[in-house]
Amino acid sequence: MKVSFNELQGLSRKAFIAIGFTEGDANDAADMVAWMEAHGLDGIAALRKGLDFLQNEDKSQSPKLIYQDADLCVVDAENKTVLGHASLAIELGYAKCRARGLSVTKIRHCHNRMLIVGYLSRIARRGMSVTAFWRNSHEPLTEILVSFKSGEAEPEICMYGLASTPDDTEPNNGITLVMVNHVDLLPNLKPDAPANDLILQNRAAMLDWHERSLVDGIEVDPELWDRLKLLATKMLVESSEDSRQGAGAGTNDND
Repeated sequence: MKVSFNELQGLSRKAFIAIGFTEGDANDAADMVAWMEAHGLDGIAALRKGLDFLQNEDKSQSPKLIYQDADLCVVDAENKTVLGHASLAIELGYAKCRARGLSVTKIRHCHNRMLIVGYLSRIARRGMSVTAFWRNSHEPLTEILVSFKSGEAEPEICMYGLASTPDDTEPNNGITLVMVNHVDLLPNLKPDAPANDLILQNRAAMLDWHERSLVDGIEVDPELWDRLKLLATKMLVESSEDSRQGAGAGTNDND
């Protein structure tokens, strides 16, 4: 089934609130899912994959700041998704970069990492160059680079496999962000990178996908759509119950 960008964004927001997100985090998360999908980056697939996990997360527990100095910060997301748990770390890195010209931010123990791209688009549009890097798995070992030029909403993305596993590698479920406010950071692949093991997503392709999604709509799995509607209905029911409890006269005539 086809839906508009605003329909996907609006229903996702209601569903996120229903599963415990604050209103601000729900707005951010819905924006990220819709932005990713509208640019051909499988935001809906990532949401479908992580929805069960999201419903069982403890939303009251914020990411933990492990270390920071003037240029570096390390944040532990404590095995939660980047939706609702990456924005604080990103904003901290942005603030450090504004003050120092360059910052490095490490987010440890996070899931659905690809969804962070939507958050980083906001940073780039605010005049900051940013590159994100992470390793996906160990069999086979793959690496992803996402780079935004300052002022541009769409990044360059590449994923490539390593021919051999480095001796010092270890299980990795984190993200490293490098922000700079005076130069552009773009992936510079080695000349011997295997062409058949390389995925590239460039700005032109994402812009084209975005334009088509605005005209033709966004394809959504009906089963997922119904699930989001069910969650959104739960939010509306709970809101109505709260309203009824607060309605009517109070304990005295002045209420």
